This record gives sequence, structure tokens and C-alpha cells, in this order.
Amino acid sequence: MITARAAATFDPVGRSVATARAFVRDTLQGWGYTDVVDDAVVLTSELVTNAVVHAGTAADVLCLRTEDGVRIEVSDHYPEREIPLQSSGLDFGSPDREGGRGLLLCAALASRWGVEYTPAHKHVWFQLDLPERPVGIRSAGPVLPTALLPVADERVRVAVVQIDGTGAIASWNDDAVFLFGHTADQVTGKQLTDFAAWPHTPGTSTGIADALRLSRWEGSYGVRGADGRVIPVYASHLRVRDTQGAPSTVCLLVRDYERAVLQTPVRAPVDSSNESRSVDPFEVFIGSPAPDDLDGLLQRTVERARDMLDADAAFLLLATDDETELEVRATTGLPSARQRFARVPVEAGTNRYSSARMPAVHEDLAAVPGSVPLLSGTGMRSVVTVPLKVEGRLTGSLGVAAEAAGRYTNEEALRLQFAADRIALAVESARLGELERLRRGSLSFLVEASDLLAGTLDRDQTLALMAQMTVPTLATWCAVYTIADQFSEPYLSYVLHEDEERIDGLKELLVSIAPPDPVPAPGARIWPAPARAGHEAALRVSTRTLGRDAPLSMGTAARTTLATAAAVGGETVVLPLVARNRVIGMLTLGKPSEEHFRQEILELAEDLSRRAALALDNARLYSERVAISQSLQRSLLPPELPEVPNVEIEVIYRAAGEGNEVGGDFYDIFPIRDGAYGFAIGDVCGTGPEAAAVTGLARHALRLLAREGFSGPAVLERLNAAIMDEGERSRFLTLLYGELWPQEDGSALLKVVCAGHPLPLRLRQDGSVEAAADPQPLLGVMDDLELYEQELTLEPGDVLLCVTDGVTERREGSRMLGDDGLAEVLSVCTGLTAGAVAGRILRAVERFAAEPASDDMAILAMRVPEPQNF
Repeated sequence: MITARAAATFDPVGRSVATARAFVRDTLQGWGYTDVVDDAVVLTSELVTNAVVHAGTAADVLCLRTEDGVRIEVSDHYPEREIPLQSSGLDFGSPDREGGRGLLLCAALASRWGVEYTPAHKHVWFQLDLPERPVGIRSAGPVLPTALLPVADERVRVAVVQIDGTGAIASWNDDAVFLFGHTADQVTGKQLTDFAAWPHTPGTSTGIADALRLSRWEGSYGVRGADGRVIPVYASHLRVRDTQGAPSTVCLLVRDYERAVLQTPVRAPVDSSNESRSVDPFEVFIGSPAPDDLDGLLQRTVERARDMLDADAAFLLLATDDETELEVRATTGLPSARQRFARVPVEAGTNRYSSARMPAVHEDLAAVPGSVPLLSGTGMRSVVTVPLKVEGRLTGSLGVAAEAAGRYTNEEALRLQFAADRIALAVESARLGELERLRRGSLSFLVEASDLLAGTLDRDQTLALMAQMTVPTLATWCAVYTIADQFSEPYLSYVLHEDEERIDGLKELLVSIAPPDPVPAPGARIWPAPARAGHEAALRVSTRTLGRDAPLSMGTAARTTLATAAAVGGETVVLPLVARNRVIGMLTLGKPSEEHFRQEILELAEDLSRRAALALDNARLYSERVAISQSLQRSLLPPELPEVPNVEIEVIYRAAGEGNEVGGDFYDIFPIRDGAYGFAIGDVCGTGPEAAAVTGLARHALRLLAREGFSGPAVLERLNAAIMDEGERSRFLTLLYGELWPQEDGSALLKVVCAGHPLPLRLRQDGSVEAAADPQPLLGVMDDLELYEQELTLEPGDVLLCVTDGVTERREGSRMLGDDGLAEVLSVCTGLTAGAVAGRILRAVERFAAEPASDDMAILAMRVPEPQNF
């Protein structure tokens, strides 16, 4: 049954693909169908591309919501298509081809899909079913007898404390007042660290600030009450954000002995005389976690494993796809923020995890240093580790550790192995589900990234897009180095951090160290220099601070240095930007506080770097082409206009397009001899280098021939011969050429030749407008031309207007400005200066149509001013 629908139509232009993706994403998120958004966006992108790009028609997108999923239909209007025969089978083509992948993706991602034809439309539809998930249930435990439920007070007090992004207390409920004695007014606005008694594990630096930054956290610590006593509590933290995007943390606190309120309760031991088999406490602790909540499942697992063996710490590592490395995914009692996603090889050797495939008990790690790399420097002495296996494959490793030596025996290893065997399949299922979601999300991310990168040819905007797409999606901070040519050193071009206040300090740090080597080898490589430089800078600041005789005080510069050191304290990787077999830069990604990158994130970053490199190189080539074109265009126009006695002259030139082509329009005004000036305005057929060659030839030939004393017709006839001599490279040229003589009586004598060009218009003082010349053949068509010149006199107050056809052929649909429209605009310009006349003509042309001009425009206005009466 359809419960909601949304529809939109997209024009057959390239930007419609991105607009369609945004429409589908916003629609499904508004319906709450976030689980299928990524797949729907990818499929819609391909199908709309087929319609608006390959078929060249508008695309209709219809989203239908049902109780168990969503159906999306994409229709095009292309009437000429081959309808596949049932007996022939569908040929989807190669997946490597540029187009036609939409149906392949439908077959791979959609629950159901199909193609429907009508005489005027083709409908491609696909159905995406929602994953089955009980509403309101994230995890559930076994049903326990009443006698086995934990004992609690008559009323359980749950303190709800909200911490804002700065670590300050934002809200404090009544139960918090009852438990700790502080009123809301006394604590609001103060740091949680002022009241929390945080446990410290020897050899670690884990603090409450680290816990508040995690998306979810559970554990025990103390809260100082109003009487000064520390009240042990069990806490569950959840990171959230408000509608404006500001992050905060909600903390649920109960008395430590009442932790069962926030956890699945522990089953009490069963009498050994009971014939029924006792259920291992680990199974009861875990309960039935949601299959897609991998992080919650892993965190719950390590906490229960720690409690089960009365340990000080526990950890869980998952195997990578090739099972050659283990990746830290959950810890408790250890610096989890520092170790998360750290990787260690499985095989034996230096700094390798040699006990991953079999249960192992280490009575004293001090005797065998490096046997469990994760615990190096943490103060842990004894540890027991067991493998997680599914169908004989190593999928992970679970371990618990204690600060005392000799705490564990084979009996504890057997208990832990039994628990690991019970949870291994659930962990592997959740891991595969997470991996599938990551891959589908990555596909959607790359579709959006490719569209954004392809939508700009501006180098600076491309650099900004590269950084904004990686932060914070892939990394905490990003730096882009560019290399101008093979002889240049890498240059730091762009720096971005998810916290804008850290950007300046990060930039200063990166400038102070040597850039990474431009190695063309594909893949990410670790770059330790930023972390090392940040650590050294922080050490120097700390040494200076501790060496002062005055009480400890830290200035702004010192705080910035320490914050920058923390920002680059994690793993930093460098990916080469390779385009057209040349390293054009490096993309540097970093994590804070010794965090590590996931392998899946690095693979996604590598894919993004290839696309970004090509976009950046395209922007470079485009910028060079624009610079060359603009330089050439400037060389084809006069550097400045000469001062003509008693005549006002104004020229306006507007090149069409994005500046990547040399225009064919040109103008020139130059002195011929004493008291005589030449002027010209022309238009070469086409644009680009060929048109530029004719433009340069025409402009310089006009000056040379005119100064040799040739008349107007002779000048144009010789120019026509020169153009014809160019052979196949020649282009048609329309040209208005004239000579101007200012007269002593205040008027101006003109002789003009109009060779195929729009006729010049003369505006008299009474507002009448008339053509000032007759049309004659254009240049570059016939070898023999018989041209003639016409004389006219501009009286004081008269205006002569000369334009190129970009003005008269300005269009809005089927309407065109034309000669009559131009004359009408000019007729209301009496009494205006030459500059005002040219400006009014330009505004009239721009307002005539909403779309930008598609042709170059040149406007030349000459006016004989009226005598001034004093």
C-alpha cells in the first residue's frame, strides 16, 4: 500500500543529475528511510544520467513510499528505442563503458526492478526494501526469574546530565540533585571535570574528555557530592547533536551497585547440584544485541569479558579482509581513542601478534615484551587472549588483562574461549553488515564527489572541494600540496580542520616542516613528520612553562601549540595525486590524539584522490588556457584610446563565454597623420586561434596601410587580398573602417567603408536616427572587390554609433533586438556623452534577454560635443 509520494521533473541538462540526487535524498530522509538512502541515490543518479545525458530528454522521478520500503520510477521521453524481445535476453553491455550501467546496478542493489514501455515514455523502476528490525528494540536479554533480578532501592534514581561541546554542564535533573546534592544553578555552566573523579590507569592518558567525544561510552567513575564525598556511579554516555548541528553528550548516571538499570542484569550462579546446565554469565551479559549495531556489540563484549574475569582491561580486535592483520575495534580500561583502528600483523615476528590463532596466557608481559603490542606501555602485566573463529577462519581476537602478574591460568582461558565461541558468529555477521553498508555508502559518496569535482574548472574551488569532501567524512584534518612542474617543490596550497580555530595553527606547523616526498606509488603511506613536529613543539612549550619561577600560566600561543599537537597526534597518511602519469600533488589526511584510519576509509580516500587529481589537473589546464586566451585577446585590442581633439570617443568590449576562447570581435582607433585618425570595428567568423590569426592580421594591416597613405577602399582591398592569401586558414571578416578629421568649426568629417558589417547609426540632435553608410561585400570571400567610401559630417551634438552583430543579434526566444531595436534605443540618447550612450546601449542589450550573451560585443560611440557658452 502506498503511504506517500513525491515527484519532480528535471530538464535535459547535466546539472539535473545532481538535483535529482538531492531530491531523492531529501525525500527519503524526510520519510525516515535513511537505511536505503545511499542505494537509492546511486541508482537514481545512473538512471537520470541515462535520460538527460544519453537520451537527451527530460527525466520524471517519482518516489513512492510503502510500509516495507520505497519504489522509485525514472521516466524519459525518448521515442526512438529498440524494444528488447523476450527471446533475445537482455544485454547489459560492459560495466566499464561510459553509459548503460543503470540496469546493472538495479540488478545488483535493488530488491526488485523492471522496465516498462509506453508509446511516449520508458519507465525504469526499482524497489528497495527496508531491513527487518523490530521497532524500538536495540538489544534484548533472556527472561529471568524474579528471584534472579538484581536488588535496587524502592525508587531508582537516574541522573540525567547533558554536557555541551565545551565540556560544560548544560542541564542537571532532579535525580542528579538528589544523588549528588548540588542544585542545577550551582553546576550549570561549570566543567564536568570539576565534579567527576575519573579513574586513571597507570601508563595511560585516558580522561573524561576522551569519553565525552565518543559516540557511545559506558563505564564507572565517581562524582563528588556537595559534602565532598566521592559517590561511585555507573554511567552511559550518548553523543548527540541539536537541530543546528551543535554536539553535546547526554550522561545517564546511577549508583554503581545499580548498574543493572543500564545493563542487562547478571544471572546469579546456579547450584552445582542442579541437573540443568548453568548458562555462562557471558551469554547473559551479551543478551541479544541488534545485528547491525557492531560498535555496541563489541563494546558490550569487552566490558562483560572484563567483568567476567575481574580484569582491569579488555580489548577486541577484528581481522581485516585478507586476515593478515588485526584491527583494534573496542577496548575498556585502555586508551580506546588512541588505539581505535590501530593494526597489527598476525604472523610471528617483531611487533607482531603471535598468539592470535590459539588461546594464550601471558603470566608476565615484562618477561616477553612486544608479545601483545596493544598493551605496550599501558602498565598491564598479565593477559589472556583467545581467537574468534567462524568456520575455521580467524575473524578476531578477544583479550583481558590485569595490572598484576600471574593473574590468569588455563581455566580462565577456557572460560573466555567458550564465551568467544558463543559470540563469534554474531560479531562476524555484524562486521559483514557494517562492511556492506560502508561500501554502499562509499559508492554514494563517490557519486556525489565526482559530480562536485566535475562541476568546476576553478583551481582554488577544486582545492576547497577536495578538502571539504574529506573533512570530517574521512579525516579530522586535511592538507593539499600541489606541484607546479617536475622541477618544483611541493607547495602547501590548502589546509582544513573540522575545528576552524585549529586551521591557523595547523598551517603554521605544516609550513615549518618539509613536505612529504612526491612518490607516485599508489596507495596511502604513513607520514610521521606532523605528529613528531607537534610532539616536539608541545614538549618545548611544556618545558618553558615548567621552568618559570612564577605560578604556572599558559599564554594563547602556548595553548595553540598544544592544541595543534593534539590535532596532529594521530595517524597521518599521504596519498599521491597522479594525473596524466605525473604527480601533481599530495593529499594528506590526519587524525587527532593518536587515532588510526580504517582500511576501508583509506581505500575510499585512494579512490577519491584519483578523481580529485584529474579534476585538479583539468582545472590547471583550463586556467592556463584561459590565461593564454586572455593574454592573446588583450594583444589583439589597442592598449589605450588616443585623445582626439573636439571628439568624444568611448568603446565597450564584452567577450562572451567563460574566457577560454579568443573572441573574433575587435576594434581600433589610431592616429594616421597630423589631424587625421583611423577607426575600425570588425568581426571575424568564429573564435579560437584561427579567428585570432585573422584578427591580428586585420588590425595591424589596417594601421600599416592607412599610415602609408592609402584611401579607405584601397586599405580594405589590400586587406582582403591578404586574407585570401591565408588559404584554408582564412576566415570571413565584416569590417567597418573610417577616417576622422576634426574641423575648426567644431564639426567632424568622416569617410567610412562598411564591408558586410552592421551599418553605423547617426543620431542627430533632434532625436532622429539614420544609417550613416551603405552595405558593401564582406572581406575574405571574393578576390576582386570594388569598394567605395562615403563621407558624412558630424555636427555638434551628433553621435555615430558602431556595433558588432553581438549587439543587433541579441535574442530572447524568437525575438531579436535587430537594427530597428538598436535604433529605438539610440533615439532616446540625445544630449548624452559618448560614454553614457555606450553604457545605455550595453544595458539595453543585457536587459533584452535573461540568458548570458552567447556572442562577443563591441560598442564604439563617437560624439561631437556642443560648444560651451560662458
